[in-house]
Amino acid sequence: MSNTRVHAFTRDVLDRHDAVALAELLRRRELSPKEVLEAVEQRARLVDPVLRGIELPLFERPLRELRVDPDAPFMGVPTFLKDNIDVAGLPTRNGSRAVPPAPAAKHSVVTEHVLAQGFTVVGKTRLPEFGFSPTTEFEDEEPTRNPWNPEYSSGASSGGSAALVAAGVVPVAHANDGGGSIRIPASCCGLVGLKFTRGRFVEGEAARLMPVRVVTEGLVTRSVRDTAHFAAAAERSCRNRRLRPIGLVEGPSGRPLRIGLIVDSINDNRSCSETRAIVERVAHVLERLGHRIEPMVAPVPSSFDQDFKLYWGFLALALSKIGSRTMPGFDASRLEGFSKGLARYCRQRLLRTPLAIARLRASPLHYAYGFRGYDAVLSPVLTHAVPKLGYMNPGVPFEELFARISKWAAFTPLNNATGSPAITVPAALSESGVPIGVQLSGRHGAERVLIELAYALESELRFPAIDEPAVGPEF
Repeated sequence: MSNTRVHAFTRDVLDRHDAVALAELLRRRELSPKEVLEAVEQRARLVDPVLRGIELPLFERPLRELRVDPDAPFMGVPTFLKDNIDVAGLPTRNGSRAVPPAPAAKHSVVTEHVLAQGFTVVGKTRLPEFGFSPTTEFEDEEPTRNPWNPEYSSGASSGGSAALVAAGVVPVAHANDGGGSIRIPASCCGLVGLKFTRGRFVEGEAARLMPVRVVTEGLVTRSVRDTAHFAAAAERSCRNRRLRPIGLVEGPSGRPLRIGLIVDSINDNRSCSETRAIVERVAHVLERLGHRIEPMVAPVPSSFDQDFKLYWGFLALALSKIGSRTMPGFDASRLEGFSKGLARYCRQRLLRTPLAIARLRASPLHYAYGFRGYDAVLSPVLTHAVPKLGYMNPGVPFEELFARISKWAAFTPLNNATGSPAITVPAALSESGVPIGVQLSGRHGAERVLIELAYALESELRFPAIDEPAVGPEF
């Protein structure tokens, strides 16, 4: 497999437009929906045979909401839904052979919400089995590949969405995040990924049933502007009055902030030297912009790492036991080795699980207490650059694989357990030519602060486009 970048950017009607620009061109009728969809299909056919990001194409019958307000903010903009969200009449496989391809009876509330923003859904994207892994790989199928270097992972669990957005097939795509699944693939593919505060955005049906509601819905985007406009649009149609309003953020605030700095993870895994250098240089950029950077300790108890692992296993165990009740024809014997290993991990520690869940439910209080006096926290997204495909394949023996994953994806789960917001922005290219992002975490309800900081970093870091050589500061 060549390490040449794989992308579809060309001077067609999509050009390099982000979703906001594309929506405006469609609104002014300078582009037609038909020619936009034709360009998306052509781009997908060009790159997806290599990237393998699409689970189910809908180019012949794209999904639209015909009754939507014609002034909806993303009217006519093409996007993909991740294949763990129900679309009426289509299968939802959750990346698993254990799930038969039975058509869903109705749309998920998430599908309805995406359509209400005016998006046109052109397909469903691939994810690892039930989103348990941070890489979109499978035991017996081709993986989803990273457009920046197809020998490497695109991350996960929204890895299919991230690969297609980074390669230029669509400007934005649906993603959701239960342990980093928006922010990890955004980091791996050079994108922007915002995890909202719990309760800010509409929640999927399954997420509402979890004892700790770790999953939030959102998008991966190529521009901070698209993320900001989506946040504003989502808030207008799904307003949580217990949270501070975001509004439409259109640039940096210029207000000096106190920003905490965490370089090593809460589970005592040290970040690699390359990652440390990137995060520290981003900290210097923020200092130059007038912000105060202070090293800090992660605001959670030492038990957090083991508690989250147990909960991770608990979700897999619950799936294996009750999956057939919600997914007719579900066959737990066909689950991949990693899913079975997670379930076994919890089963062997079952008596500890209730206390672990109780501590995770209390983690928002620890987080809020530790965040006193800080406006945001800067950290890595991952402890090292995305590895080559195969390193985290679900066929690797479970104990070895679990250790690799836990060490790599060590920063993101905190925000899922606590329900706090966090955003990933691209910062640099690694020595292997794949992107490395940084994460900004905030207080509950403080998405506006994070988006303002993301605008500032987007301007200052000048991250290269996939179809141009690297420019800007050398990391």
